[in-house]
Amino acid sequence: MKFFPHRQTPVFFLQRAPGMVLLVLALSLIAVSLTACGAQQRARQQATGNATPSFSPTSSHAFSHIFTIVLENREYTTIIGKSDAPYLNSLVSVYGLATQYYAIGHPSLPNYMALTGGSTFGITSDCTTCFQHAQNLADQIEASGRTWKAYMENMPSPCYIGDSPDDLYVQKHNPFLYYDDIRTNHTRCATHVVPFTQFTADLSGNQLPAYVWITPNICHDMHSCSVAVGDTWLSQVVPLILQSAAFTQNGLLFITFDEGEKSAGCCNDAVGGQVTTLVISHFVKRGFQSTIPETHYSLLRTIEGVWGLPFLGEASKSTAMTEYFMR
Repeated sequence: MKFFPHRQTPVFFLQRAPGMVLLVLALSLIAVSLTACGAQQRARQQATGNATPSFSPTSSHAFSHIFTIVLENREYTTIIGKSDAPYLNSLVSVYGLATQYYAIGHPSLPNYMALTGGSTFGITSDCTTCFQHAQNLADQIEASGRTWKAYMENMPSPCYIGDSPDDLYVQKHNPFLYYDDIRTNHTRCATHVVPFTQFTADLSGNQLPAYVWITPNICHDMHSCSVAVGDTWLSQVVPLILQSAAFTQNGLLFITFDEGEKSAGCCNDAVGGQVTTLVISHFVKRGFQSTIPETHYSLLRTIEGVWGLPFLGEASKSTAMTEYFMR
């Protein structure tokens, strides 16, 4: 603002033209006000145009699609930095890595139940008839108005009960069949728990649901085949996800292992070994490595948190994996 030296106004002018003086003062005030308002508006416009869109991993609308891929029975130290897992390690350099992530227990099934139900439900084996009448992640997703599907590689047909004749698909790696309200509702089950061949069709038709669970077959998940075989499978499947509209439009992908080969643990009574878990999203800090102790319950809580869902079981006692994301 420009200031002018004080000058004595002639008395006769004030006496003869008081209305003019008031008019000049009023116009001056209006001009100053308009200038200030204009500056504020320009500042707001500039800030809006240049700012990075705000992101909160606890916002119910932050992610349009979430993907989970579960691999098998490999300790963290057998994956990270190893030459037979070049693709997985290439993802580590770009996205987020949990360096202190622990499975819940042994064998496989309790971990799958933990990831989807917030509890092991007292299961201590790979039982095939230990079904549960319990709320699960699929129920929560549907209740929120979102869609979901579990894609099972080598599953003979939708909602198939038992292991496949070729033994490449095993029921113990499909937690959704263990929930009564899914398995006993055949229409619901057959619509949502499907062979992995359906994934390609849904992907090409841009029909992927909001939540995608993928269980590779028992060879591609590294359970019965080498790390190199599983890593090659990932190198063929994960790029399809990363290039999809579902992922590029605010998608989030978790890649984890159900359990390790040892009994290391941290929290929530986790004793299933230290496993590799990757957090993949455009919102993730590039190459970020977290040292916060986390478990399968943390992953479940993160999914529930970003979609504003209630926390199931042990997820309510866990911390969401928010440190990976840009603010």
